[in-house]
Amino acid sequence: MTKKDSDTETTGGALPRRDFLKKAAVGAAGAGALSACGEAGDGPGATPAEAAAQGPEITWRVATSFSSSLDILNGTAERIATQVAAITGGRFRMRVYSAGELVPALQVMDAVQQGTIQAGYTASYYYIGKNPALALDAAVPFGLNARQQIAWLFHGGGLELLREVFADFGIIHFPAGNTGAQMGGWFRNPVESLRDLSGVRMRIPGLGGEIMSRLGVSVQVLGAPEIYPALERGAIDATEWVGPYDDEKLGLHQIAKNYYYPGWWEPGPNLSLQVNRRAYDQLPESYQHVLASVTKEMMGDQLARFDAENPLALERLVTQHGVRLRAFSDEILEAAWRQSNDYLEAQAAADATFRRVYENWKSFRDRVFPYFAGNELHYARFAFPKVESRLIATD
Repeated sequence: MTKKDSDTETTGGALPRRDFLKKAAVGAAGAGALSACGEAGDGPGATPAEAAAQGPEITWRVATSFSSSLDILNGTAERIATQVAAITGGRFRMRVYSAGELVPALQVMDAVQQGTIQAGYTASYYYIGKNPALALDAAVPFGLNARQQIAWLFHGGGLELLREVFADFGIIHFPAGNTGAQMGGWFRNPVESLRDLSGVRMRIPGLGGEIMSRLGVSVQVLGAPEIYPALERGAIDATEWVGPYDDEKLGLHQIAKNYYYPGWWEPGPNLSLQVNRRAYDQLPESYQHVLASVTKEMMGDQLARFDAENPLALERLVTQHGVRLRAFSDEILEAAWRQSNDYLEAQAAADATFRRVYENWKSFRDRVFPYFAGNELHYARFAFPKVESRLIATD
């Protein structure tokens, strides 16, 4: 982000800075929490917002799992840093490093856990090897869509349960973005049936990778910077990333022309700012409230950016780049549904921590899916096709 960008986008375009200061101050600690800092004006008469702008000077290093070219994903971390600095008068600074600048894309959580960096912006399902319950912070196959995931995290008990999991690694996490429903990925050759999936070498992380493996796919987990080279040299036959906007930036359409939907393994994946607990505890309470407020705002901001950009990018991919849209067959979807639910139930039976989070999550899914199937789905089925599409799916 350039200086000009940061000057004009201090609140991600969502709120004027003065209003955002008021929002960030809601529930914040009084000035007494910062009285030990000895800053001028930091006394009993200081408001929470004033206290945040008069606190100690702190600089954090924040690594992301995303390339700098991914201006929505990596850019979300930069927007968090910009807003935090603006609200605190530049006294709390977060220096953002894209994937590979400080640590590899898939080792961000490790660096946060070790205290090498104070925070990392990443997808928690990259780290299911540490605990499979971490996947529920991001997305699981046939799980919640974006709105449902946000609702579960903030109003369904998900955040509290997941923070217990992260506490085992010395981390407190803050949901800070959602991509919306992702696409099903790029394939060199069409995959019409389960037989076609057998032996396909595909980059796909998280529990989606576990299920694809059960369907016969040879799964590989690669960070964003590694995907295009692997696809180009033939080390993989297929890959998924996010959706049209980011996939176009990575140039995946230049090699694999078959673009599948839906991304059943990531219907509404959440991104998080993972923070080293010791570093967090050393923050003044007003800074902690600023961090919580800014990251929460990013949930809607990132989703809105993707919803605005993805339709335009998909049209370009199809009309300008010769991409062929294809839907996964019912055979593949039904098999994936069975394997996904079997896998989740098996994990719950084998791991008490996973079971505690999963049972809460499943109960929430069982409540919201019927509502969305009745109200939202019927609206979508009737209204969405009324607008003629320039995109032709070759199922």
